[in-house]
Amino acid sequence: MKNRICMVTGATNGIGRATAEGLARLGATVVVVGRNRGKVEATVAALRQTTGNSSVEMMVADFVSMEQVRRLAQQFRSRYDRLHVLVNNAGLWVTERGVSKEGYELTFAVNHLAAFLLTNLLLDAMKASTPARIVNVSSRAHFRGRIDFADLQSENHYSGWACYANSKLANVLFTSELASRLRGTAVTANSLHPGVVATGLFDGQKGVFGLLLTLAKPFFITSEQGARTCIYLAASPEVEGVSGRYFVNCREAPTSPAAQDEQTAKRLWQVSERLTGLTT
Repeated sequence: MKNRICMVTGATNGIGRATAEGLARLGATVVVVGRNRGKVEATVAALRQTTGNSSVEMMVADFVSMEQVRRLAQQFRSRYDRLHVLVNNAGLWVTERGVSKEGYELTFAVNHLAAFLLTNLLLDAMKASTPARIVNVSSRAHFRGRIDFADLQSENHYSGWACYANSKLANVLFTSELASRLRGTAVTANSLHPGVVATGLFDGQKGVFGLLLTLAKPFFITSEQGARTCIYLAASPEVEGVSGRYFVNCREAPTSPAAQDEQTAKRLWQVSERLTGLTT
């Protein structure tokens, strides 16, 4: 991965940090993206020290805000003219419905819209860097998701688990449609389930679900184990040219029937363009 530029979002802890560390150990230039400047600075310093790679850089953006996503893309393009790997890992799970300043339900905004917008804003840099790879961190939770275009913002009914599952389904649908649109460009896009990882994503959950998570947490895999498939899709020669697929444990795996609905994928793309103000 030497001389290859990688961006990893949500990279200050958990799977994102382990992925950034793995790519740095392989010699890549790694751009660590997080929402908290202090945490990003500390992560970059730690990764430089542990990997011996001085080409670990930092950028700050809160993916709740599409304005900050746009600013991140602009900052990256002003500093680099190439991007070989984009790992869309930043994720959110909240038990109570919240809305961003731009009016989007928070889980949908962070887990889907931000990744959709950032990827599209950086596509030119990726097309100039071929072969290039986009890696979208989804989840097996997508099997429980559904895309309700009449209630994408969960205004009529809210469940933290349902919103998370829906957003993970959106990740797989986005990957499928993106791969179709990128056909012939030598830019690939794949999604993955990292496993049930002991990260901070589910911290603070209350009630019965929170209790179950607390009891189950000792059986979760580590962040390093969860990052293996991310690193595999970002760096392995075995998946060169492979696109539009879904992986579990570094192997291609089937998706849910809902994730294979091409018309839903196309409509979600169009709605996401409108919501983010993106024109293609």
